[in-house]
Amino acid sequence: MTLAGLAVRNLARNRFRVILTVIGVAVAIVTYVLLRTVVYSWSRGADVAAKDRVVTRHKVTFVMTLPKHYMDDVRALPHVKLATFANWFGGKDPKHDHEFFSTLAIDDKTYFDVYSELSVPPAQMQAWREDRKGAIVGDVLAKKLGWKVGDSINLESGIYGNGTWQFNIDGIYDATAKSVDRSTFLFHWDYANEAVAADRKDQIGWIVSRVDSPGEAANVGVAIDKVFDERDTQTLSQDERAFNTSFLASVSAVLKAIDVISVGILVIMMLILGNTIAMGVRERTNEYGVLRAIGFLPKHIAWFILGEAMLIGTIGGLLGVLISYPVIEQGLGRWLEENMGGFFPYFRIDPAATVMAVVLAMGLGAAAAALPAYRASQLRVVDALRRIA
Repeated sequence: MTLAGLAVRNLARNRFRVILTVIGVAVAIVTYVLLRTVVYSWSRGADVAAKDRVVTRHKVTFVMTLPKHYMDDVRALPHVKLATFANWFGGKDPKHDHEFFSTLAIDDKTYFDVYSELSVPPAQMQAWREDRKGAIVGDVLAKKLGWKVGDSINLESGIYGNGTWQFNIDGIYDATAKSVDRSTFLFHWDYANEAVAADRKDQIGWIVSRVDSPGEAANVGVAIDKVFDERDTQTLSQDERAFNTSFLASVSAVLKAIDVISVGILVIMMLILGNTIAMGVRERTNEYGVLRAIGFLPKHIAWFILGEAMLIGTIGGLLGVLISYPVIEQGLGRWLEENMGGFFPYFRIDPAATVMAVVLAMGLGAAAAALPAYRASQLRVVDALRRIA
C-alpha cells in the first residue's frame, strides 16, 4: 500500500464530512468560474471587434448627436470604403414592459454592408427596404418576445416623444460572429427623422466607417477628427476595439470588484478544506504515532496529509467544473444573452478558467493542509501515541 493509496482509502472513513467538503469546494469553484466568465464575456466584445471598422461620435459624450451631413465628409476620406450611421431610439414594448433591448434607427442603404456579420434572408431584406415602418430584429429577441415575420407591433420611446410608434416585423437576423448582439431592434432612420421637431431633424448618433485595410484604421480615425476640428461639433474617432474598450473602462471598478470577490471565494474554499484537514489530523494523531513507530519518516506523514487534501480539492474542483457548464452556460448564460445581449452577446465559459479552477482547487488544498501537515510531522512518537482523539 502506497501513501497515495492510504490517502484514498482514508477518505472513506468519514464519508459524510468528505462529501460536505467536496460539495463546499464545488460550490466555491462554480462561483469562481461564474465570476471569471462574467469578466471574460464582458471583455469578449473588445477582443473580437472588427479591425477594419472605425466608430465616430461626439467628442464630449456618446449621447450627444452629430449633423447628418458629416457623413459626406467621412465618405470622401481616403481608405474609407463604406460608412453608415445609427441613432439610439430607446424603444420599449408596452406588452413586455420589463424587457430591455436595443432599438436603433439606422441607415437602411448602408448599415448591413458595414455590419456584414448580420445575416438576413434576401426576401426579408427586400421587404424591409420597401416598408417605411419595417423593422428587422435579432433572432434571440424575436424568440424571447414571440415575434415573427409579419407581426405588427407598437413601441414607445422616451427619447423621440411619448407617442406610440408602429412597426412591421419584416425580417429576423442571425449573426455569423459571436460578438454580435442578437437582441437588437433595427428600423429606418428616415421614419424617426420625419417625426421629430425641426430643431432635431437630420441628427445622427454615431458614424461607423469601414476601411480598406485594418492597418489604416487608426490613421482614418485621426483624419476624421482632423476634418471636424474647426467645426462647431468636434468628433472622437476610435477603431472598434478601442471604442468597445472605452465602455469597459467605465465599468472598470465593477470588474476589479469581481476580481476581488473571486479571490475571496478561493480563500473561503481554502478555509473549508483547512478545517476538514485539521479535524482529520487531530482525530488521527494516534495513528500517525503508530506509523512513525513502525518506521515512517516525518516527511511521509506530511505527504500523506497533503495528498489527502489535494485529492479532496481536485475532486471538488472537477465536480465544480462539471456543474458549471449546465448551470452557467445553459442556464444563466442563455438568460443573459436574451436579456443583456448588449453586454453579454456570447456568454460562455473560458476553457482556461476551468483548467485554472481545478489547478487552484488542488493547490489551495495543499496550502490549506500545509500547517496541519507540518505540525503532524513534528509530533514526537511518544506524544502522538498517548493522544486520544
